[in-house]
Amino acid sequence: MTLKKILIANRGEIAIRIARAASDMNITTVSIYSEDDASSLHVQSTDESFGLDGEGVAAYLDIDQVVGIAKKSGADSIHPGYGFLAENPGFAKRCQEEGIVFIGPSVEMLELFGDKGKARLAAQKSNVPTPAGLEGPITLESAKDFFSNLEEGSGMMLKAIAGGGGRGTRAIKNPSEVERLFKRCQSEAKRSFGNGDLYAEQLVENARHIEVQIIGDNFGNVTHLWERECSIQRRYQKLVEIAPAPFITQSLRDQIIESAINLAVDVGYCNLGTFEFLAYQSGGSEYDSFVFIEGNARLQVEHTVTEEITGIDIVQSQIRLADGSTLSDIGLDPDNPPSVRGYAIQNRINCETISNTGQIKPSTGKITKYGAPGGLGIRTDGFGYSGYETTMAFDSLIAKVICHSNSDNFLDAVNRSKRALSEFDIEGVETNIEFHLNLLSHPEFISGNITTLFLDDNLAELIPDASSSTGEANTSQPLKADEGFAGANLKTKDPLALFDYDQQVKSTQQESEPELTTPQGPDGTVNVVAPIQGTVISIDVDLGQEVTKGQQLLVMEAMKMEHMVTSNISGIIRGITINEGDTIRENYPLFHIEESDVSVSSKDLNQELDPDYIRSDLQELNERRSHIFDENRPSAVDRRRSKGQRTARENIADLCDPDSFVEFGSLAVAAQRLRRDEDWLRINTPADGLICGVGTVNGDMFTEKDSRCLAVSYDYTVFAGTQGNRNHYKQDRVYELAHRFRLPVVLFGEGGGGRPGDTDKMGGIGMDTTTFTTWSRLSGLVPMVGVVSGRCFAGNTALVACCDVIIAAEDTTIAMGGPAMIEGGGLGVYTPEEIGPLSFQVPNGVVDILVKDEAEGVEVAKKYISYFQGATEEWEENDQRVLRHSVPENRKRIYDMRSIIETIADKDSVLEIRKDFGIGIFTALIRIEGKPMGLIANNPHHLAGAIDSDASDKAARFLQLCDAFDLPIVSLMDCPGLMVGPEVEKTALVRHCGRLFNTGANLTVPMFGVIVRKAYGLGVQAMCGGGSLVPFFTVAWPTAEFAGMNIEGAVKLGYRKELEAIEDPEERIKEYEGMVEKSYERAKAVNAGSYFGIDDVIDPANTRKWLVAGLKSLPPTPPRTEKKRQYIDTW
Repeated sequence: MTLKKILIANRGEIAIRIARAASDMNITTVSIYSEDDASSLHVQSTDESFGLDGEGVAAYLDIDQVVGIAKKSGADSIHPGYGFLAENPGFAKRCQEEGIVFIGPSVEMLELFGDKGKARLAAQKSNVPTPAGLEGPITLESAKDFFSNLEEGSGMMLKAIAGGGGRGTRAIKNPSEVERLFKRCQSEAKRSFGNGDLYAEQLVENARHIEVQIIGDNFGNVTHLWERECSIQRRYQKLVEIAPAPFITQSLRDQIIESAINLAVDVGYCNLGTFEFLAYQSGGSEYDSFVFIEGNARLQVEHTVTEEITGIDIVQSQIRLADGSTLSDIGLDPDNPPSVRGYAIQNRINCETISNTGQIKPSTGKITKYGAPGGLGIRTDGFGYSGYETTMAFDSLIAKVICHSNSDNFLDAVNRSKRALSEFDIEGVETNIEFHLNLLSHPEFISGNITTLFLDDNLAELIPDASSSTGEANTSQPLKADEGFAGANLKTKDPLALFDYDQQVKSTQQESEPELTTPQGPDGTVNVVAPIQGTVISIDVDLGQEVTKGQQLLVMEAMKMEHMVTSNISGIIRGITINEGDTIRENYPLFHIEESDVSVSSKDLNQELDPDYIRSDLQELNERRSHIFDENRPSAVDRRRSKGQRTARENIADLCDPDSFVEFGSLAVAAQRLRRDEDWLRINTPADGLICGVGTVNGDMFTEKDSRCLAVSYDYTVFAGTQGNRNHYKQDRVYELAHRFRLPVVLFGEGGGGRPGDTDKMGGIGMDTTTFTTWSRLSGLVPMVGVVSGRCFAGNTALVACCDVIIAAEDTTIAMGGPAMIEGGGLGVYTPEEIGPLSFQVPNGVVDILVKDEAEGVEVAKKYISYFQGATEEWEENDQRVLRHSVPENRKRIYDMRSIIETIADKDSVLEIRKDFGIGIFTALIRIEGKPMGLIANNPHHLAGAIDSDASDKAARFLQLCDAFDLPIVSLMDCPGLMVGPEVEKTALVRHCGRLFNTGANLTVPMFGVIVRKAYGLGVQAMCGGGSLVPFFTVAWPTAEFAGMNIEGAVKLGYRKELEAIEDPEERIKEYEGMVEKSYERAKAVNAGSYFGIDDVIDPANTRKWLVAGLKSLPPTPPRTEKKRQYIDTW
């Protein structure tokens, strides 16, 4: 090692990074700083430091000063870092002339790759693919000609020949924009690089930005340190970098790296460099093609991630190579690049805020707290500290958080990055940390569905809430006296002009700061002010020009984002206070406009706008979305038709009112990008097999508020309706909306359960899915309707099982485990139809309503939902007089309770629930004069109306449902008691009937009791909440009879001694029958009613009249914001 002292010609985190690398090599370091940068941490990180004359960037660009300090300090070498003078061949040549080692590529390499046009030619000479283009410098006319000769639908990129970092770069899709953007790029390039020359390339759309780290010695040896994924960028400025690129094929990786090596070898590359490529899809969905776009002959900001995955100190390697070492000397084999360990991610932390419109504002101020994250695999390269005052004189970057995981699972690196960013504690200035956290959590980023436009396309989702910002920051710069300019506005590129300005200010400076002045326009004019602090890059109007309200006046740039300033009135421009290139403070007057009627109108400005014109971005969306529709999936539709079934979209279209359904997440695809290409996923896994969204149901009967509904349907044509990672994510989203906005939910649940084939999972243990929780928490809050047809197993069944009601078509088989699960558990081999057929899933109570097919299922679902949407205005009453004859006078003769229910209720309003289970009690939803109610009734055809365990469970669950959603209940009673005997006790009747008592006694909705015939003992008490005084009213028909138990048994038990005293058997029987007859007479409603305990004995034809009066007597149902019940029992 011959180098002894390095001057670091840079600032901030990169200067600190270089100082640390040199210190580890026992090399003395020297730092430099501008007058306004003396407090930067890098000044304290070196052995020596020297001040520059001047402020801001200009001071660091002063070659004479930098070289002079190097010679003065005795430095034998200079490391330029990145930016500033790093790629300036004149600076490298000057170092060479002064005998100072330039730590970086040779002058020849800087000259070659500093001219983007020459770099393109070099790539072409090495057979490296490049976009079609013009090497330049080009003229406006040649740019127009080039654009006009491109294929229809193609676009053009204009780039600065001497540029980098997105400056002087624009994408053009519309020929009308060529002239305007050409001038914009030209002025921006000249302002940024002192050279306004441009070149043109064909725009590569939907591209990924992949770059290769090249390293070479001075003896012709070159190798690579693998590639980096740099697609996450804002206006061509990288924000997040990843190494290695996790989402490209090995074939593409090999081809890109081979091209980079070939180019490097052919040009004789030395030291460190990065060759950048755009990967794109040549025809299918897989990224299989690429083009070279430029080379950066310097150390990159993102070198850190390469260091982490290779274990190589790139900065030290640079220093050793500049000092004459070979690749072998520093441990690199040109034929065998170092192995890669896991993944590394770098997040650039900037002092900036992003508004909800995407406007980026720099944030300046004093940092009051600076706590960098730490721990295994976490590295922070920054220069902030508590007390440091940031400035807009330099880039807003304050730190880089680099996280590395040795795991081959990219998500491990993502999770580590999220943890690190969450720990980063910066106060006093605003930062983009929350933005990064949102980005790292975005499913498309995690799955690798990213291009260079990812941030632009998803900005709205990534912008943090205002409440998530930290600290208070000053977003405006101190102003220069007498002006609205932010900082010095020099009209020359002469770096010495800055010092002249400095001396001028100092010579005229007073003891106290003069007040700021604002230019005043002519009387009667209105000011148009700068909306933010920024630099004027184009002025689009002239003095005296007529303008209309809303017309664009100029374009300002702040943090590399452009902001259009428009006129707030119509009138004539009477004053322009600024020039292109001026940096203006916020609220500074830009124009003075005299308000007046003008000949130009906003209509004139937009006369070329065709509202029916489909732009390319919308066309792309339409093409992408086309894959979800049935008409574009004929084979999938045919499979459904062959089974006599409808598609998921047909079911939702039938459920929701016409044109009311709005779908969420339609562009989602299966999380299988690591095993399948994008086109295949879009075509075969539309919406990831789950259609969900909001719409209205029964909108013709109810208000918009009451007809709101959330519809969710698994799509059996996508992986058999299985539960994919993305469709779980979608469900979590919409179920949270259902919870927040109280939306009823209809779930079409057909599907095979969990999907084992997803590769891009966000979790790793299988049981960390949250959907089952978010779904179950809706129970008791909103109506939950499950509709099934075909096969429904495992996780799909689990969701359906949580519903308030399950509606199943005749072809359904439903079970908690499918054939694969059963066979895998060693429990035998079964066909799907053998596992959960409706032959037992209906009578056992799993299915609430059996229907013929999906069409009827949707019809029933709409009817079911209607009871929870409110009262209907139209209804029809049955002839109530027939009720007088519904119960036979012969008290032992059976009758049909269903016909009584149908008669009392409005015509066609009865919807029976669990018809074939617990058949001792009917449960149904009905309407009385349009008002929805719940109904329970004893079934005299089963056990003479006695209540068994199944009937208890069925009634208790139904009462919970009605109570949860404020439906009044009518109970029609004909009950000889609870069923008795050892066989029924084996079914745990003791506990089951207890459930019915507890539920009824704790209802918060009113119950109306109607005793039709038998009212015996505990059974009839269970039917009315525990006693006749619990309901709002309890009335009896003349056929009713009251007893503590069956009358014959009561006589035998109560008069046993009297009967035993009669020795003659015939006389005893005669006496017993007489006692029974008298007991029946006393039990008759008309006699029992004289003791009160019931509210009246009524004409059966007046039953409905009593119900109507009861409903009208109730107070309005209070609005609910929370659940009344924690959940509704699924059994």
